[in-house]
Amino acid sequence: MSFIKDPCGIVCILITYSAILYADYVVTQWIVLYTMPNSLWGPINVVLFNTIIFLLAISHLKAVFCDPGLVPLARLEFSDFHAARNHEHRYADEDWTVCTRCETYRPPRAHHCRICKRCIRRMDHHCPWINNCVGERNQKFFLQFLVYVCILSIYSVFLVIASWIYPCTGDMCTNDLSEAQSRMLHSVLLLLVSSLFGLFVIAIMIDQLSAIFYDETPIEALQFRGSYRITNPKLLLLADVFGNMHPLFWLFPCTEPKTYDTPLISHDV
Repeated sequence: MSFIKDPCGIVCILITYSAILYADYVVTQWIVLYTMPNSLWGPINVVLFNTIIFLLAISHLKAVFCDPGLVPLARLEFSDFHAARNHEHRYADEDWTVCTRCETYRPPRAHHCRICKRCIRRMDHHCPWINNCVGERNQKFFLQFLVYVCILSIYSVFLVIASWIYPCTGDMCTNDLSEAQSRMLHSVLLLLVSSLFGLFVIAIMIDQLSAIFYDETPIEALQFRGSYRITNPKLLLLADVFGNMHPLFWLFPCTEPKTYDTPLISHDV
């Protein structure tokens, strides 16, 4: 486990959980308790909404603290470092390269992150919302986080609109004007936050799925302009990210992270 002490990433994490806790507060206090006091749908919605939050939090925390695929450091001497750059090396046939910043050997498709200050296997990008890189070992947790945020946003919008269409009726409902105004204010704020987060997450999720289906990270797309693109079946490419389990379990964030599929080199270089 690791945690990057990046101010931007820490702020983004605080914003994420503040928005989630605010959504939970509004749904529980101003939608369920206010408009469904006598209905069985009240406790059902509370349980479902908090279950999604629970799964979201697990996937997010795993994406934050899980090793994204750090390349073990195999430090080179100054003379060996330049010799590896200027002459053919015994790992050249395997497409191993030398990072000029880490001064270490790295496997194919590994890239250096200037924020993590390490090389990451199959690095997609450094995401401030998880304060970590999205790489070979935590990409599935990042995707799970995106899916649950999307579900939570849609669920929140649905509950807000339903509370406007079917307002509370009966003896348990209050007609206090100040409470009605507070409920409307919180509902509108939740609607805006959920819509913005939902659209933002959907855009990121589409970009992630596109990178998976083409088996090409954004860094590779910029460097090689499509030379790595392949046409394997989409389910096989998704299974490469989520692991060899049934697709029904791909959204459960309780499985172990992906193991390395590229052997590490010896440190006696």
